[in-house]
Amino acid sequence: MQLTLRACAALLAYPSAELQAHVGDIRAALAGEGALPRRAQAGLQGLLDRLQTADLLDLQAGYSDLFDRSRSLSLHLFEHVHGDNRERGQAMIDLGEQYVASGFYLQGNELPDFLPVFLEYVSCLEPAESRETLAQPAHVYAAIADRLDKRQSPYAGIFHALVALADGKYDAEALRELQAREPDDDPARVDDEWEEAPVTFNVAATGGIGAAAGVAVPIKVVRRTSSKEPRP
Repeated sequence: MQLTLRACAALLAYPSAELQAHVGDIRAALAGEGALPRRAQAGLQGLLDRLQTADLLDLQAGYSDLFDRSRSLSLHLFEHVHGDNRERGQAMIDLGEQYVASGFYLQGNELPDFLPVFLEYVSCLEPAESRETLAQPAHVYAAIADRLDKRQSPYAGIFHALVALADGKYDAEALRELQAREPDDDPARVDDEWEEAPVTFNVAATGGIGAAAGVAVPIKVVRRTSSKEPRP
């Protein structure tokens, strides 16, 4: 499952020439590991084909329209679970501390709940813990998969794959709650909301999460090899 999780993290990154150049490697990793059921594996082929053949600028514009300008499709897990309430900040700190307690820190400027980061972290865990941790926000994957299906987006395949990797288990009541309070993605309303001061979190309390890095590829989760190792 490790390679498949990392492949999903890579596919959820902002499209880049580097990503396009490695689509063939991602296909091979998915097929070679065989962690996905046949239906979920087939569901990723449309996205892989598009990433491999479409114009890069078109891919980037489409990605931004989906994930950067739509709160209902946010790739930040706690956007769906907590919205903008104060519990979100504490949840962010707790997740960052979980990374550090497991022996990892983030080498990048993304928050801990950014889905590609979370998937890379989960891929570093032992198999049983990996599947259990992946399944915790599975209702969020299911909700996003449904919203992307309605938009006929090939990115839906990634979220169906994540539900499958979590053994198809998610909190049905939590999913219904997410569906009932789906954010309004009207462009005018989104612009008005996002003109307000952004919510910030005390990520310094997570033990060094937050060094600068590019955003064209997933942020790497790095294992701490020594307690004396300098942190970013």
